[in-house]
Amino acid sequence: MLEADKVMFEIYRDATYTGKYRVVYFTELGDTNKEWEINRAMAGEHFYDGFLKNWRKQEAKAVIDDFIRRLNDGERLTPQQLEERLKEFLPAGPQAEV
Repeated sequence: MLEADKVMFEIYRDATYTGKYRVVYFTELGDTNKEWEINRAMAGEHFYDGFLKNWRKQEAKAVIDDFIRRLNDGERLTPQQLEERLKEFLPAGPQAEV
């Protein structure tokens, strides 16, 4: 799979402002918000990162949004549970760093 066929993302817990879980899709950032979003993610507490198949990214984003909502509602979930839910949207080969 070509690099252009993947969307790089990270889920993190905002450690400086709200304490809420957030996601950033690095490969979709524009020049105006790239530095701010990257710095915000780097300051947060890492939860999960990886790549999504570009052609199924909308479905994968819905799964991620639901997972983040559940985390922010206080449900205790693991990165492994997220990876299991995302497995059909992840490119083949080495996966995300957990």
